[in-house]
Amino acid sequence: MPATDPYKLSAHTAPATWTCLAAARAQSLPRQTWQVSTPAGRVAVGSVEVRHLPLLQAQWPRAWRHNGTEGWCLLADAPERTAVLAQMGHVLHAQGLVRAWRDEPYGLWDAEGQTHAEIERAMARFWGSLTLGVHCNGYQADAQGRPTHLWIAQRALDKPTDPGMLDNLIGGGVPLGQTPREALLREAWEEAGLTAAHMAGLQRGGVLELRCDIPEGLQHEWLHIYDLALPPGVQPCNQDGEVAQHRLLPVAQALALAARGALTVDAALATLDFALRHGLLADPALAQALQDLRVPSARAGCFDRP
Repeated sequence: MPATDPYKLSAHTAPATWTCLAAARAQSLPRQTWQVSTPAGRVAVGSVEVRHLPLLQAQWPRAWRHNGTEGWCLLADAPERTAVLAQMGHVLHAQGLVRAWRDEPYGLWDAEGQTHAEIERAMARFWGSLTLGVHCNGYQADAQGRPTHLWIAQRALDKPTDPGMLDNLIGGGVPLGQTPREALLREAWEEAGLTAAHMAGLQRGGVLELRCDIPEGLQHEWLHIYDLALPPGVQPCNQDGEVAQHRLLPVAQALALAARGALTVDAALATLDFALRHGLLADPALAQALQDLRVPSARAGCFDRP
C-alpha cells in the first residue's frame, strides 16, 4: 500500500467536479488522419501526430505517403498490411515512440467495425486507431434493488498505466477475436476471481467514446460499460497480480472519489454512467455532458452484438 490511502477522502479536497468529462476529450496535439486502401476505396483507420509524419515518410517512403487532397495513406495491400505494420511497430518501439509492448493483438478497425489488419496493442495509441475497452461496475443493492455500495479496485503499483489508481470491479482492453462481453467474462476471473455463475446477472450499460491525448499517443476508445449486482458474502479476489485490492464502498464515497479524479478516467466515466442510469445522481448538466460522449447503440452494436 502507498503511504496515502487512495480510498480516503480528504476533508480539504475541493468540491467534486467530475474531471473525467473534460479528460475524455482533452486533445491539443495536432494530428492528421490516415487511411488504408480497400476495394471500395480508402477508409480512415486512425490519426498520427503531425510531428511524426516526416519520420514515417523518411523511413518508409514506399509504404507511407501523402497523396494530395486524399491525405496520408498506408499503401500496403491487405494481405501484407499486418506484416508491414508489425515491422514498423518494432522500429518505432526501438525508437521509444511506441511504449509498453504487450504482445497482444488488436484489430485495426474502422468506425463500422471492419478489421483491416492486426496490430500490437501498444501501437494503437501511436496510430490513433480505434480501440475497445470494457468496464464493469460491481455493486450491492438493498431490498428494493437500489445500489447501496460499489466495489472499487486499486490497480497494482507495477501496472504500466495508472499504477495505484482506483478502478472499477473489472476493466480491460478487448483483443482481436473477442467481443467486449467475452473480454469482460475473461477478465472477471483474472481480475476478481469471479466465475461464470457469478457473472450470470451481467447487465449492459452505456458505450462512451474517449478521444484524448495520453503519454502513449491518442486514446480513441469506445468504452463498453456493464453492471453486475453481487450478493453479500462474495469477495472479489485478484488472480493475475494486476489488482492490489478490492474494497466495498458506500455509493456516496465511491462517487465522490470518482468525481475528484481518484479513479482512472475510464473507471470514473463508467461510474458516472452507472450513477446516472440508476438515479443516484440527478444533475441535468452531468447527464448532458455524458450524453455528448455516448456512442449510438446502432453503431456500438457492431462490436458487441447481443
